Amino acid sequence: MATAASERAELAKHCSSRNWSKAIRVLDSLLAKQCSILDICNRAFCYNQLELHKHVIKDCDRALQLDASAIQAYILKGRALLALGRKQEAVLVLEQGYKNALEQTADVKQLLELEELLKDARREIDDTLKHQATESRKETPVLPLGSCASEKSDEKIDKRDKKDMVTEISDKGGCKISSMPVSDSESGAFSNGKSHESSGELAEKSKINGSSKGATKASKQSGGTSDLCNGSACKEKKNGKSGSQINGSCESSKPCNGSDLHDDLAESSDRLGELSIIGNGTTVSISKLGNKNVMVRCGVSDENKKNKKYTIARISENQSISVDFRLSRGIAQVNEGNYIKAISIFDKVLKEEPTYPEALIGRGTAYAFQRELENAIADFTKAIQSNPAAGEAWKRRGQARAALGEFVEAVEDLTKALVFEPNSPDILHERGIVNFKSKDFNAAVKDLSICLKQEKDNKSAYTYLGLAFSSLGEYTKAEEAHMKSIQLDSNYFEAWLHLAQFYQELADHSKALECTEKVLHVDNRVWKAYHLRGLVFHGLGEHRKAIQELSIGLSIETSIECLYLRGSCYHAVGEYRDAVKDYDATVDVDLDAVEKFVLQCLAFYQKEIALYTASKISSEFICFDIDGDIDPMFKEYWCKRLHPKSVCEKVYRQPPLRESLKKGKLKKQDLAITKQKANLLRFADLIGKKIQYDCPGFLPNRRQHRMAGLAVIEIAQKVSKAWRIEWRNSNKVTAKNGKKNRRRERINMLSQNRGGAGCSTSSSSNETSTGYASLEDRSSSRSMLSWQDVYSSAVRWRQISEPCDPVLWVNKLSEEFNAGFGSHTPMVLGQAKTIRYFPNYERTLNLAKSVIKDKLTARSKEDKLIDLSEDGKIEKIMRAETCDELHKIVGEDFWVATWCDSTAFEGKRLQGTRITCIKKPGRLGYDFAIRTPCTPARWSDFDEEMTASWVALCNAYCGENYGSTDLEALETIRDAILRMTYYWYNFMPLARGTAVTGFVVLLGVLLAANMEFTEHIPKGLQIDWEAILNVEPGSFVGSVKSWLYPSLKINTSWRDHPEVSSAFSTTGSVVAALSSYND
Repeated sequence: MATAASERAELAKHCSSRNWSKAIRVLDSLLAKQCSILDICNRAFCYNQLELHKHVIKDCDRALQLDASAIQAYILKGRALLALGRKQEAVLVLEQGYKNALEQTADVKQLLELEELLKDARREIDDTLKHQATESRKETPVLPLGSCASEKSDEKIDKRDKKDMVTEISDKGGCKISSMPVSDSESGAFSNGKSHESSGELAEKSKINGSSKGATKASKQSGGTSDLCNGSACKEKKNGKSGSQINGSCESSKPCNGSDLHDDLAESSDRLGELSIIGNGTTVSISKLGNKNVMVRCGVSDENKKNKKYTIARISENQSISVDFRLSRGIAQVNEGNYIKAISIFDKVLKEEPTYPEALIGRGTAYAFQRELENAIADFTKAIQSNPAAGEAWKRRGQARAALGEFVEAVEDLTKALVFEPNSPDILHERGIVNFKSKDFNAAVKDLSICLKQEKDNKSAYTYLGLAFSSLGEYTKAEEAHMKSIQLDSNYFEAWLHLAQFYQELADHSKALECTEKVLHVDNRVWKAYHLRGLVFHGLGEHRKAIQELSIGLSIETSIECLYLRGSCYHAVGEYRDAVKDYDATVDVDLDAVEKFVLQCLAFYQKEIALYTASKISSEFICFDIDGDIDPMFKEYWCKRLHPKSVCEKVYRQPPLRESLKKGKLKKQDLAITKQKANLLRFADLIGKKIQYDCPGFLPNRRQHRMAGLAVIEIAQKVSKAWRIEWRNSNKVTAKNGKKNRRRERINMLSQNRGGAGCSTSSSSNETSTGYASLEDRSSSRSMLSWQDVYSSAVRWRQISEPCDPVLWVNKLSEEFNAGFGSHTPMVLGQAKTIRYFPNYERTLNLAKSVIKDKLTARSKEDKLIDLSEDGKIEKIMRAETCDELHKIVGEDFWVATWCDSTAFEGKRLQGTRITCIKKPGRLGYDFAIRTPCTPARWSDFDEEMTASWVALCNAYCGENYGSTDLEALETIRDAILRMTYYWYNFMPLARGTAVTGFVVLLGVLLAANMEFTEHIPKGLQIDWEAILNVEPGSFVGSVKSWLYPSLKINTSWRDHPEVSSAFSTTGSVVAALSSYND
């Protein structure tokens, strides 16, 4: 290892030969061993020679933090700020330095130099203000559409022509930038001169300068705040990571990074190669290398590119150029967006010196801009191998790795970068965002909070802090953080987008739409805003409005997110040609991220469902039977979102759309809404609203409300007919033995069909799928309705209302049914709290502890018993307050099964749901969820219980209480309905949609018994969870009846409406009814 003396000698050699890059390398090595203000200032001086002005500022800030009276740091920082066009900030820094120099009077030369720089800076500001005053009288140009469509946009640039570059020749012969305005869409001005230095001064300044010492508080004031944008009187909203700050960062008092790849989308959800959190689209915006904080932005027109002018000197390729100067030219090419040229220049440098770290970092950055991330990582790795103390290489490699989704490695690299720049707000900001992307939300909050202590005006850090808080369930803090970001810059549309998403997830659709309006006010060409609006309208059941918004978004950017969602909206409203077209386009999109592949898989499956539905539009709605007609393997792969390769090879595919539409042509009368139909729809809408949960995360979906209302009425009509037949048959039978035989026969019949759908593969199902219009004409002595028939009606309506949800009977899947396929409902996912279901977390945790206490065991992932009866574990378990604590006591991943006490078979316990606790890798938390596997044995048990519950309900109503309008007399009916509902929720026989179908049937059967629910489900209550978290049906009945029974009233007028199965007899007419509204 080289001694300090030899390194000093090598430093002097490099400086005398003007080899500034190698001098910087030596200084890096020296500073890694010992932090010296002298060496920090020396390195800043070397950066100044290379025109890496942001690096100059960073080093000067660091020196001033250590010693606020380091005069040379003020001088170098002032020069750098002037070169960047940030004159007001430069004046503040130089004034403070001059004040310190007067107090010290240690170096007269430094005092005079500061005085000279101050005069020049003030003169330039005066000239600029005069120029702007003149220009503002001439014109006030209108900001072009889309000019602020930048992920980094902190400010609007002053009202003047943004295309002109103004250079001044100083009286000393050096080139200095007086005004370097750029387009809002893209900035790219560079200075090639050595600010405020003549050639004679350059020789003088090439000596390495020290710094004087003295006590003052100047370092806190050294940055100041610029009230100008490159010399124009333009108010700036300060931000630590401003992307549209002209040619540099807004604050100079904090560590700045000239080749700062941090800006590569840290403020937007579009990081280098990273998916957006709003609908997942990507537009790259990365800060450039070198002397200016210059950025590539979205929305750059060709005209803007043509109008850009640069002050980089054009030097002949034949001219002999030093390595450092070629390096500077390569950096300039990166900043201009000429990545191929930049790579060519760096290639030449690296041909001479293959391990030159700066050239490797430069070329790696150019590769990164071209999205050649593997090549970029390779170059950064070589730079690290050549100079392990190159913090910039560690940071950039971390960012590139994050862009590839290698979050663990990215955090490791960024942590290493922090070793060389302790508490750097840039790196903390970057690492905080990577931690957020990797779902380590606690670490993200910690990093971003520390960053914001240093950079209180970092709007990007605030909005990502809001996202992290939201994931952790800290919704008040999340909203405050988002609002703080917007307070810093009301035109920061990324913050508005994140806030809109926050409100959408909370189901506050009004605020979500207001936020997207703010985004579009700033820039009406932000496609993500239209995608988010499409999501909101889709969630509200306003599919046609969603299509309009998504179509605008697609006119701006062909994003897979918009294509897929628009296709599903077309599918829902019955526009199958457009749906198939969008699904095909989704499958054909070239992906920029693996995470989006799931959308292509879903598009494949949903296209098949769209073709199937199109073939059924003129058929009776009861023949719309996904469960019976679609191949089990297809349904299983659809539920699991698996790659469709096996499905393509083994499963029958639907015929082309042309053939499907030939099969089913709708008649005009099917789509006509008569007065009777309109009245029926109004009544359906009124009833359907009663299914709405008043809980965070549940949007009021009018399409689902109408679906529920029509399903409730249809079920009431069918059940009422069946009960009427049953009652008539009961009156005909007088013999006691005959009555017993008939009941026994009916129970046997009800147990025959243990399928899920109305149209199953069994012969008995064919009888039940022929409709119920002629039920009264049948001279059967038995009820033709089973519990499956009743629930299948609700399932069919749920399937057609949102066709992209795989609402399927689990026992109609493939062999996976035998393995116990079932639903999965998480309350905690890692560190994230599921907004809809986390309110049930505490009760579920307590239930899990009670089950363990009762059984003294749990089960492992391998389904082996875990004995918890010894070492006082039960006592510890009962004291556990979190799933984290519970998991540590159990010692491994585990699950416990709840139970349901049987009503039909005394003393029997049915297996309820499984409560699972699984540890995530590292420190990423736990998955705490309920899972309900439907094995054949469990299915058989619940089928018997549901059959018995349905028979008991029919017997209760078809006896003395038939047709009663006395609420007190009907109490036994209500209790029987709730018991059946209890078993349905614990059964959970659907891959999705069990909750809503259960409540729809509850309302339908109540209405069949002339009882209408007139209120709403209480706020914060989810009735399916009430059933799941009660092991005894009586407890469930008691908790629900307290709010349900007082809200019931007798209603027989519902019988005056036409039959739903007649009014909307075909699949096409049902789709039309669900898709048309009279606002």
